[in-house]
Amino acid sequence: MIITLNHKNQSYKADLSDPLDISIPLQEGENGVNCFYAPMIETSPVIAGDFIGSTRQGGLVNFLNVRINPHGNGTHTECVGHIAKAPYSINKSLLNYHFMAKVVSLYPTKLDDGDRVILKSQIEEVLNKNEVNTIVIRTLPNHDDKLRRNYSGGNPPFVHHEAIKYMVDCGIEHLLIDLPSVDREEDGGKLLAHKAFWQYPDKVRKNATISELIYVKNEIKDGFYLLNLQIASFEIDVSPSKPVLYRLNQ
Repeated sequence: MIITLNHKNQSYKADLSDPLDISIPLQEGENGVNCFYAPMIETSPVIAGDFIGSTRQGGLVNFLNVRINPHGNGTHTECVGHIAKAPYSINKSLLNYHFMAKVVSLYPTKLDDGDRVILKSQIEEVLNKNEVNTIVIRTLPNHDDKLRRNYSGGNPPFVHHEAIKYMVDCGIEHLLIDLPSVDREEDGGKLLAHKAFWQYPDKVRKNATISELIYVKNEIKDGFYLLNLQIASFEIDVSPSKPVLYRLNQ
């Protein structure tokens, strides 16, 4: 199915039959991505009397309980409720699901203290003001072990809060990145990047979202795409998510 959309006085066509999934599959065991020492995903069949919710164990159907930590187990989309005292939910924050997005690839800058950080100057090189409202950041190098990496305790790269402020000034409302967090793994609770993105607590951007732990394959080129950002209707701050890109042709 081909659809036509307009952006900045330009007409584009997107083929909805050719999706580019940039989510990481949620799976049990050591092959699942993990961060912040979150417990791994677990499933277990419902057992009630003679009923067993597992066909492998002799049941008629699979009827599983699932334990998951969305922030720590895979691709997820979060709202300001992640850091706010007020109960913002992702289901009430993300109200639109299709966006014009720009995919960019960046090497985090290694600082003298050993931190690897995406700096404002790097974002300035790839993003112009009011160009799009959604940015997808692929960090380099881009190995497929991102699909199963355990980031806990590894001080992974993060985004400098001044870079975040620049994105906000450029009109970015939705940020997608292949890192566990936009903030440093251990920052003493400052959460400068999260706060800068949501302008918390002074001018809260309650409809802005951050998606973390995505994976953008190398064959997906930098440039503009149609993004479909899918979530489950969780009334909490976060949901596992499935962002999908579609190539644009003029």
